Amino acid sequence: MLKIFKPIKYFFDLIYPELCDVCNTSLVRGEKIICSNCRIDIPLTHSWNERENAIEQIFWGRMPIVAATSYFLFARGSKYRILLHKLKYSGRADIGVTLGSWFGSELAACEIFSDVDFIMPVPLHPKKQKSRGYNQSEKICIGLSGVMNKPVDTKTLVRSEFTNTQTKKNRMERWHNVSNVFEVRNAEKLKNRHILLVDDVLTTGATLEACCNAILTSVDCRISIATLAFAH
Repeated sequence: MLKIFKPIKYFFDLIYPELCDVCNTSLVRGEKIICSNCRIDIPLTHSWNERENAIEQIFWGRMPIVAATSYFLFARGSKYRILLHKLKYSGRADIGVTLGSWFGSELAACEIFSDVDFIMPVPLHPKKQKSRGYNQSEKICIGLSGVMNKPVDTKTLVRSEFTNTQTKKNRMERWHNVSNVFEVRNAEKLKNRHILLVDDVLTTGATLEACCNAILTSVDCRISIATLAFAH
């Protein structure tokens, strides 16, 4: 059966080639999401190899964390912003899984993340997740999990209140928008564990701070943070 469909796939690939989600050039066999040139040019933070890096410093004095890291940098005008927009708003869950696996390959080689017990996405409110079709942070977790061989926990941390988008809010507005909207269920599951808390983008850190506060006021555990992108 596979031998029959492979030629058909190659035929359609010639007529309707998959395109790089960054530069729109045709992808060749073996390339996923973005072309090799765009992948080489991704502005990686390499922060997973640095203690007291710029990502960790955002949380200094706000909450105790083990480590914090982001896969790549993006700023206004960056051509890589399109990846996050497609992941979040255009139904492209595959972008989260693929980039999550690339990120996972880096974290799997780091001793500080070797004792992670659970990978946990920042949760969406059920209403928003139903509207979007999935939680983009959960898709990143799936990619991370496949490489790091750590389970994904989507049940313990939940978003109990619906809030407006954080886009265009300043730091204080972001903090007020998400304070006290998360809760922890079956907290004993996390006792004395190391949790890797995952989100798509780190800006002010307000949402991640709110998640950490909900967890740490419920149970004694350790938390590290990983985001796909760092808006600097």
